[in-house]
Amino acid sequence: MSRSARWEARREAIVDTSAQLFARRGYHATGITELCEANDLGKGALYHYIESKEALLASIHDRVMDEVMLGADRVADAGGSPSEQLAGLGRALLDVIHRYPDHVWVFLHEFPALTGERAEKFRARRGEYERRVEAVLRAGVRSGEFRKLDPWLTARAWLGMHNYTYLWLKPGGRLTARAVARPFAEIFMRGIQGAE
Repeated sequence: MSRSARWEARREAIVDTSAQLFARRGYHATGITELCEANDLGKGALYHYIESKEALLASIHDRVMDEVMLGADRVADAGGSPSEQLAGLGRALLDVIHRYPDHVWVFLHEFPALTGERAEKFRARRGEYERRVEAVLRAGVRSGEFRKLDPWLTARAWLGMHNYTYLWLKPGGRLTARAVARPFAEIFMRGIQGAE
């Protein structure tokens, strides 16, 4: 069913407000009453925009993955060496973490609450992104730009390094996403570069 632009905008605002609430209180500790109050809506009006509390949680996860995958697409479209692509992926990921701190907190902490098809979709999308990082690492090993390494394990080290920043990389904080991205890329590249 097609929805109006106004309906979509209001739903997006509900997703954003609810992400803030889930990040502060936790998904399980937040009830429909709190969601209604935070969004200034009655229960019936809230359900006009969301199917269920879990559907709302899935929408927060989708927001993060949509942004992360858009960044990955831009990096792939730009091309470049494996080092340039890995640095670009890092900039794009840190930008999402910096712009959506509450959404990312919920994404990283509350994904076990997703069930059934929603959980499967989340795992599939997360896996797709991980494989893209692995592919860049694999290309770097093949070209000799990176030393021989396990792309699966190295991708998880890279993801851990970047994902952990959600704890301290905040809008208006001491550092911007770009200010963190460059030294992170340098630190990581020095650890995986092939022999000169």
